[in-house]
Amino acid sequence: MKLKKAIKNVRVIILLVFLVLALVAIHPNPWAQGLAIRTVSKDSAASIAGIESPTPNIPPMNRERMLLINNKPINSLKDYFDFVNTLEVNRTFTIKTNKNIYKLTALPEYNITYLNETELVNETKEVYNETTNTTVNVTEEVYVQKVEKEVIGVADIGLSLYEAPTTNIRQGLDLSGGSRVVLEPEEKISQQDLDFTIDNIKQRLNVFGLTDIIVRPASDFAGNDFIIVEIAGATKEEVRELLAKQGKFEAKIANKTVFRGGNDITYVCRSPDCSGIDPRAGCGQMPSGDWTCRFRFSIALSPEAAQAQADATKDLEVVVEDQNNYLSESLLLYLDDELVDELRIGAELKGNPVTDISISGSGIGLTQQAAITDSLNNMKRLQTILITGSLPVKLEIVKTDTVSPILGEEFIRNALLIGLVAILAVAVTVFIRYKKLVVSIPMIINMTSEAIIILGIAALIGWNLDLAAIAGIIIAIGTGVDHQIVIADETLAGEKSKYSSWKDQLKKAFFIIFAAYFTTVVAMLPLWFAGAGLLKGFALTTILGVSIGVLITRPAFAAIIQIFTQD
Repeated sequence: MKLKKAIKNVRVIILLVFLVLALVAIHPNPWAQGLAIRTVSKDSAASIAGIESPTPNIPPMNRERMLLINNKPINSLKDYFDFVNTLEVNRTFTIKTNKNIYKLTALPEYNITYLNETELVNETKEVYNETTNTTVNVTEEVYVQKVEKEVIGVADIGLSLYEAPTTNIRQGLDLSGGSRVVLEPEEKISQQDLDFTIDNIKQRLNVFGLTDIIVRPASDFAGNDFIIVEIAGATKEEVRELLAKQGKFEAKIANKTVFRGGNDITYVCRSPDCSGIDPRAGCGQMPSGDWTCRFRFSIALSPEAAQAQADATKDLEVVVEDQNNYLSESLLLYLDDELVDELRIGAELKGNPVTDISISGSGIGLTQQAAITDSLNNMKRLQTILITGSLPVKLEIVKTDTVSPILGEEFIRNALLIGLVAILAVAVTVFIRYKKLVVSIPMIINMTSEAIIILGIAALIGWNLDLAAIAGIIIAIGTGVDHQIVIADETLAGEKSKYSSWKDQLKKAFFIIFAAYFTTVVAMLPLWFAGAGLLKGFALTTILGVSIGVLITRPAFAAIIQIFTQD
């Protein structure tokens, strides 16, 4: 009867609802098979076959998993590398994932050497003859850098894999393994420039197909700013090389470089007065029913870059598209030799060495607001690309760390074991203190529920669980035990007291709990807002944990204690 009454209690129902929602968000599946795909290398056998890198925000349980190679189960990284190590050049094989079946052909791996000399080669290209209205092939001699290629074996098929996740809980670098690089600006920069630099770094790394990336700001109490880059599954040498290689931006017209990032681009507008939705074009609805919006923003070129653009466009034809006049060639944007965008050139720029030009583009969406959002996101991406190579300040790599995934796995096992021992120790201590199972059992259930709800919210918002976050969870649950003991003491004291009821005692208990709660939150706020970025995970998880306890689990525990201790 008391159990039925407890289940029908509103506060207990709220706890059960949050518990169920947390389990749905965590999506536990200890029987998940195969290897999850972390990244796919560009132009690799896997990429050519159609396997795509997962998007950065995809939940771990939704990632594509490799199950079979040539119908042979792949359940561990050893199984995968055993196959790759015996792979021969041009051998065809199949990979089955939980989403598709792919046919791949192994590609040769080269040891490429770029020599410090050039050689003269013949290059053929098509040229349009206006007089005869025909296209002819013209061969001309050009100098190119000499390259030597030596086949050294069979290439990896282009997949970075890891053990299939069993929950949607994202593991931080401390647990999953990988590399961390701490960057420091050489001089003080504004918050806007710091945010833009972070977007720039993300864009640079994403060009290489990396998805498990965290780029976040941090600072110390002295006010020094840092940028922390974390890449799961990469060595610190790879991370340092990636960060060092980035920054080569080129804009080409008809295969001619007209300007580069850095000195050639003197200004990129990011303020509302010269960037945003184009007021002349605005938004409109297409025949398909979707909405489209055009954006525009201004950039400034150096005089030399403006003249190079004029020379490249003076002989181009003018074409009409959508009632607008454009040049016959587009402006192609390359980042480290990777084509990242293509822009149309207005006819008014033909042979004109202007330094101030406007770049436009568009975005689409099911609604006008969605189209506006997509358009502004595309604009921000273009702005980031154009400014690549001309960061507001030079960055210095001040520290690199590599964390082994084996250490992370060992820590998780030890943490679970210690957590189980701690729960049992609390249960035994509480039972010895109260001599009542109706107090100790609900307390254990409450502690477990609190941990599950915290992890569920972390999985839902995509928060990475690292050592600092785990420390915050331990603090929150430990605080919860103290609060539950206060509730139990005051409730039982109210049952025995002749001068006050259990309701009065319970009000007193919650006054103590809320006082402790606000004290904890106030203590955590400096770690969150004052700039201690490395401890932000600890502050966030602690505040989240104690808030869940005070608002959800503690009231439910109080209701259960009231029901089961009443005669």
